Amino acid sequence: MGKIMSTTVATIITAVIAFGVTAGLGFVIIPWLRKLKFGQTILDIGPSWHKSKQGTPNMGGLMFIIGIIVAFAVGALTFVLSGGSLESDYAAIFKGRDLVLLIAGLCLAFGCGVVGFADDFIKIKLKRNEGLSAKQKTFGQLVMALGYTATLWLSHNTVWTIPFLGNVNFEKNFFTAIVFWLVSIFIIYGCVNSVNLTDGIDGLCSSVTATVAITFIIASVILKFAGLSILSSALLGGVLGFLCWNWNPAKTFMGDTGSLFLGGMVTALGFAIKCPLLLLPIGIVYVCETMSDIIQIGYFKITHGKRVFKMAPIHHHFEMCGWKEKKICIVFSVVNAIGCALALVLIYFGR
Repeated sequence: MGKIMSTTVATIITAVIAFGVTAGLGFVIIPWLRKLKFGQTILDIGPSWHKSKQGTPNMGGLMFIIGIIVAFAVGALTFVLSGGSLESDYAAIFKGRDLVLLIAGLCLAFGCGVVGFADDFIKIKLKRNEGLSAKQKTFGQLVMALGYTATLWLSHNTVWTIPFLGNVNFEKNFFTAIVFWLVSIFIIYGCVNSVNLTDGIDGLCSSVTATVAITFIIASVILKFAGLSILSSALLGGVLGFLCWNWNPAKTFMGDTGSLFLGGMVTALGFAIKCPLLLLPIGIVYVCETMSDIIQIGYFKITHGKRVFKMAPIHHHFEMCGWKEKKICIVFSVVNAIGCALALVLIYFGR
């Protein structure tokens, strides 16, 4: 009971610190971004009414990046000094490897954020609306994915717990090793970009990611993984603190700096529960955003100009149907919460 209480206290403290630091930084970073003229350029390909957002300070994701890192460091250090262990207890096979998952996960998120920062900087300061080229952005993300996957491999974090099937060790032979590398890189690249696509209207990416963070906090209780709880609570506090400034009408946008960082965080948390495949239901909205874009582009090319959606990704389709941005955020968050609930059922009963 004492350990549960100390973990709960550490989780709450971490979330409060992340929220306070992120929300508080808004009073400093937003005026600073405005002074540097780091305003968002609204492209003509988006909804016409988004033009009113022209000049809104971008790269506000710096707020929660700082908040999350500071909060996790303080929360984890406080918990460890009080006698707690950041590692999980639910399976002996994972002992001694969990701390690597947490630190490497933060590094993955930070690295993706750096790629996003470069993209935002080129768009805003160098006046190149497209930012990094697709090849440059892909290269940067793949470098991060390769580095993270290599860290997992070298630390022997190669065992996934598949619901109702048990533990699958990818170090068995050469074939399973290849599968591990290819699938891991695909999941990392896909998840990071899916979260990035979700950042298209005020508050959407933050509110959806809040449901994801809550899910991982609950998962950490089921799996008895204190470190996961602390990192997830830092994420929760960070995105909620950012929502204070990003809720419609937004005072700042997170930019690719923030959305790619969040993508890295969500991905890392998926690997931390030893089953990144569960990112499919946990991030069902992210998946729908990506699939709507793929379907739209594919159908457009096949039919030479016809469209399935009024606009993609799918949140723009609902905008074109007359939905307000606040309504989209709320509905999408509820839908994602349902997917998260399914994932928690699989984690609890599928062990």
